[in-house]
Formats: sequence, C-alpha cells, structure tokens
Amino acid sequence: MSRRRNKRSTRSLLVSLGLAAIILLAGLHLAPHMSSRQVFSGLIRPLGQLMLTIALGLLIGQVIEAAGWTRAFSTLARPLFRFGRLGDRCGAAFIAAFASGVAANAMLQNFYQEEKINRQQLYLTNFLNQLPAFFLHLPTTFFTVISMTGAAGVLYFALTFLAVLLRTLVLIGYGRWRLPATPPTADESAAHAAEPSAPRSKRVWAAIREKLPQRILRVGVLVVPIYTAVFVFNRLGLFAAARDWLADRVVTAFVPMESLSIVVLSFVAEFTSGFAAAGALMDAGMLTTQQTVLALLTGNVLAFPIRALRHQLPHYMGIYSPRMGAELLVLGQAFRVVSIIGVGVLYHLVA
Repeated sequence: MSRRRNKRSTRSLLVSLGLAAIILLAGLHLAPHMSSRQVFSGLIRPLGQLMLTIALGLLIGQVIEAAGWTRAFSTLARPLFRFGRLGDRCGAAFIAAFASGVAANAMLQNFYQEEKINRQQLYLTNFLNQLPAFFLHLPTTFFTVISMTGAAGVLYFALTFLAVLLRTLVLIGYGRWRLPATPPTADESAAHAAEPSAPRSKRVWAAIREKLPQRILRVGVLVVPIYTAVFVFNRLGLFAAARDWLADRVVTAFVPMESLSIVVLSFVAEFTSGFAAAGALMDAGMLTTQQTVLALLTGNVLAFPIRALRHQLPHYMGIYSPRMGAELLVLGQAFRVVSIIGVGVLYHLVA
C-alpha cells in the first residue's frame, strides 16, 4: 500500500514539474525579453522560499496537533470562539495565525480532513484569521506609512482596523446564529481524553514522519505549476493591465483626480509607493487629510484583492483543495472589500 502510494506521489510530482516547465517555456516564448536572471529572482528563489514557509507552517501545525497543545493554544480565544460556536480547535488555529497564517491554514485543513471540524467552521475561522493577519503585518508597515502620511495614515489604519473588527463581530455573530450549540464533531474534551497514551515526543515524531512528507508533496504538486503560471501572467503584464482597467473605472465622485493618481501608484507600484505619493501631495497642499484617507482606502480596495490572488492563491490552493482554496480567497477578499467600502462611506459622511 505504501509502495503504491509512493509511486502515485512520484508520478504526480513528475506531472506537476512537467506542467510547470511547459508553462514556463510558453512564457519565455511569449515574452522573449524575459532573462534567466529574472526567472531565478522572480520564480525559482521566491518559489523555494514559499515552499520552505509552507513546510514550516505544516510542521508547526502538525506539532501543535500531535502534541495535544490545541486546548492550550485556544485558551485566549476560547470565550469568543465558544460564543461563536466554533470550538477550541478553531480557536487554536486563530491564535496560531498571529504567528503564521500558513500554520493556521494547515491546522484548519488537518482538522477538517480528520473530521474534527466541519466545512462551515473552517470557512468562518479562515475569514476570522484576517484579524491576526492585520496585526501580523502591522509592525512592518505602520511606522513607514505614518512617517509618510502623518494624521492621514493614522486615520487609514484606524479605519482598516475598524473594518476588520466589524468583519470579526459579524462572522462571530453568524456562527452563533447558524452553527449548532454543540459542534457536530463530537465533544472535544472526550476527544482529547481519548488521545494515545504514548509519550508526547514519540507521538509528535510518529505524526511528523507519517503525515508531513506526503502533505508537503501534495502541496508542492499544486503550488509549483500554479506559482509558475502566476509568475508568467505577471511577466506578461496581465495583472498590471487588470489594475489599470479597474483604476480607469474607479468612481471619482468623492475622490478627486489628484487622489486618483495615488490609487494608480499604489496599484501599479509597490505597497509603499501610494503612501509616498499621498504624503507628497499633502505636503504640496493639493490634498486634504480627508481626501487622502479616502484615496488610500480606495487604493486598498482595488490593489489588495489582486495582490492576494498573486501572492496567496498558490499556497491556498496547495494547502486546501484547488476549489476550496479559491473559494476561501475570493470570499475572504469580498468580505474585506465590502467592509472597507462600508467604513469609507461612513467616514466620508461624518468627516
């Protein structure tokens, strides 16, 4: 059985690598200006880093689960997640997301495959993990943005935090309304009591040896060709064209044309470029604080969903199934966009 599974896994990996090679060769043919250095710096090196990150996340999730630390991890989130009828396992994944989104996703998928949580619990917790993700990325962006945009940057972060907080409350309320009072995955305390009596270190090592290699291989089979396709699409300018198309159609009733330039910059260039442009226009007296905040929120709405598809789609479709990963990413970004538009309109009305 094990030999047959290894043969099947090897065959799947060879097919995946072959498909990735075909996609890359097609990209080189369609974009002859693409150099080997660009392939290495834009595809091979980041793909290797992504696979290492995913492997580490899968390892962390496996250790937490096999060592029986789920309940300990869920302690801080327990009141909130029990109110939302999501349970300790979802709470543990939520806490893990403060350190690693990949580890949290791996934990959710493991729990779902082992029928310890259901599909609704998985989806709701994945969407709720946008709150830990906000704080996870905050230290790397907050002071850079504030130094460029001052009070407008503070308001921008306050409004985006309000949006993620509102999403969290709505999702917890939805769980309280829709999920049964007792999770259908059975009593968790009984499940923990039924854990094997073998020493913890042996349980962890056995689980890692048995499950981790196959899970990494399964993820890699999907991630490698998907990431290669995203790289080729990006080099062909498809994402930039999508951004420009959307930016040209942004309704400017409450965002003046000067502010729209910020949207385009934050869309086409790197994350900080839009904030740098905002600061420059504010210093020149061309924009008010309110206009700058609204422009930054608009840039957020337009830019981040496409960035999410570029950077998160490969590992989402690898950790989860392709269909589930795509659904989680698209629905999560839709909720995010709706909430940011909501707080932006509220700010526009009251400011």
